[in-house]
Amino acid sequence: MMRRISIPLEIGKVTVGGGAPIAVQSMTKTDTRDVLATVNQIKQLEDCGCEIVRLAVPDEEAAESISVIKKSVSLPLVADIHFDYHLALAALKAGADGLRLNPGNISDREQIAMVLVAAKERGIPIRIGVNAGSLPANFEPDATLAERMVDIALEQIQVMENLDFNLIKVSLKAFDVPATIKAYQMIADKIPYPLHLGITEAGLPRAGAIRSAVGIGVLLYQGIGDTIRVSLSAHPCEEISAAYEILKSLGLRKYGPTLVSCPSCGRAEIDVVALAEAVNKELEKINKPIKVAVMGCVVNGPGEARDADVGIAGGKGKGAIFKKGKVVKTAVEENLLEALMTEINSAFPNGEE
Repeated sequence: MMRRISIPLEIGKVTVGGGAPIAVQSMTKTDTRDVLATVNQIKQLEDCGCEIVRLAVPDEEAAESISVIKKSVSLPLVADIHFDYHLALAALKAGADGLRLNPGNISDREQIAMVLVAAKERGIPIRIGVNAGSLPANFEPDATLAERMVDIALEQIQVMENLDFNLIKVSLKAFDVPATIKAYQMIADKIPYPLHLGITEAGLPRAGAIRSAVGIGVLLYQGIGDTIRVSLSAHPCEEISAAYEILKSLGLRKYGPTLVSCPSCGRAEIDVVALAEAVNKELEKINKPIKVAVMGCVVNGPGEARDADVGIAGGKGKGAIFKKGKVVKTAVEENLLEALMTEINSAFPNGEE
C-alpha cells in the first residue's frame, strides 16, 4: 500500500513520519509521581515492544519526576499536558522528549508561545492532541464532529506556524469510529505533519481492540498514519499487543509470533481450540517473528500449515508437523504441542532467530 509521506520528527531516538516504520506507543497507568512504579511499568512496556511512552503530568511534582525517570529508562518520554502551560515548561526543563497539548483546554496564545519557544530551543516535538470529548462547546457548534476536530487542529497548527514552530504531530481522536476516520481523512491532505492514530476511550480489551482495529486499520490501509496507540482499559502491554496485531495484519510491521489457527468445525478430529490456546501461551515466550499454524483438518489445514514457518495439520487423533512446507514428523494428539514446540525451539532457540 502507498503510505502518505509526512515530515519526519525525532522523538528521542525514534523517528516518526517520513516513511519510517509506524511507531507503537502507549501510556503509563501509574502515578507519575511514584517514580519506582512508573519506571517498572515503562520497563514492562519496553519488554513487550513499546517504542514511545506517554506520562500523565497533573502537577509540578509529576513534571519534575520526568528527570528522575529518564535516568532509569531508555524509551522516549512524552509529557501529557492539560490546562496548565506551566506544566509543559516544567516537563521540558525536566527533559521530556515530546509534549502532547490539548487545544481544547490550552488556548491562550501567549502561553502557547512560551511553550513553543522552550520546545524549539530543545528541538522537542509537540503533538496537537485533539480529543472529541474536550472540544470547546462554543467552537463551530453547527459543524459535524469530524469537521470540528479538523478545524481546531488546523487553527492550532496555524498558531504554531505563525510562531515559526513546525515540530508538529497531530491526533484527532474520538470514541466514534466513523467520525475519527473521517477527521483523519479530511486532514491528511491538508498538512505535511505526522499523524498519530487512535480511538479514544475504546473500552475493555475485547471490544476496545476490535473498535481500535476497525478505526486504525481502515486509516492504515489507506496509507494514513505514522504512529499508533490502542487505548484499552487494561494493562498497557495489552495495548502494545493489539497494536502490533493490527500492524502485522496489514503487513506493516513484523514483531513477535503470528498464530494462524482455524476456528474448528465438525470435520476436526483433534481439539483445535485447546491446542491453539496452548500453543499461543507458549508463543508468548518468543519475541522473534515466526508464523505458526494450528489447523484442524485436511480441507485447509495442509495448505495453511505449509505456508507457515512451522505448523500442524490435524488428522484423526493425530497430526502432521510441517516446517517450511515439508512434513517433518507426525504425532498423536496428546503429543502435538510438545512436537510443535520442539520444532519451533529448534528454529528459534531461546526465542532467538
